[in-house]
Formats: sequence, C-alpha cells, structure tokens
Amino acid sequence: MPWLLAACVLWMALLAHADESDHERARDAVQSGQALALPVLLERLQRSHPGQVLEIELERDDGRWVYEVKLLQPGGQVLKLAVDARAAEVLKQRPKGPPPAQGPAR
Repeated sequence: MPWLLAACVLWMALLAHADESDHERARDAVQSGQALALPVLLERLQRSHPGQVLEIELERDDGRWVYEVKLLQPGGQVLKLAVDARAAEVLKQRPKGPPPAQGPAR
C-alpha cells in the first residue's frame, strides 16, 4: 500500500497549488457522490492497471467528472488514463513517450 500513501500525498500537494475553487469543486464532487474519493479510486485502478502514480487531476469533461491519471508501469512504460470518477471505469488509455528500451533478443 505504499503507492496509495504516495499517491494521496501527491494529490494533496497538487491540491495545495490548485486554485481554491478547484479544491472546493473536487471536494463537493466527492461529497455529493459524483466522484469516488481518491484512495478508493486508486485501490480499484491498481487491480487492472498496476503502477506508480505520477500525476492525478480531477476534471469536468462532457458533464461528468474524470480523473486523469499518469502511471509508471512495472515495465517502465508511462500510461495515461482517463477514468470515470464515479464508477472507476477506464474510459481511455494511451502510452506516453517511447516504450522502454529492451535488451538484445536472445
């Protein structure tokens, strides 16, 4: 669970630098049930998409709340996910940057 603690600390740091209205909107979305709390979302997400959380944003997209999550996967690939904030359903996923270098084939 160290990844969960690190992700929560990262999220809190990002919120500290966010505009106060952004923080209030995110809190209201969680309290009203429009978005899952970050620890709950990350626990569900780790089951299908393991990796270290690099960045998280909560944004409004086409009338619904979406968590944008960047993960460093175990193989070294960075993966960007758009996740429905209420259902923890992955809406989009795409690798970021070049794939990690592989050793010579044997």
